[in-house]
Amino acid sequence: MTSSTATLTRSKQNRMIAGVCGGIARRYGWRPRNVRLAFVVSCVLPGPQFLIYLVLWLLLPQEP
Repeated sequence: MTSSTATLTRSKQNRMIAGVCGGIARRYGWRPRNVRLAFVVSCVLPGPQFLIYLVLWLLLPQEP
């Protein structure tokens, strides 16, 4: 049995830029707003957050 939450895809409905945060939220059953907030807060910390987002944008397929 295949569920739409079983795969990680970019969201069409919950998108602000590319749907990456919306797709992550749908996959794990979280609120998209909370995932976006966590991403923005993590950008204050040093690390490759923007690069990870760009890579996910390029690699994740968009939901059908």
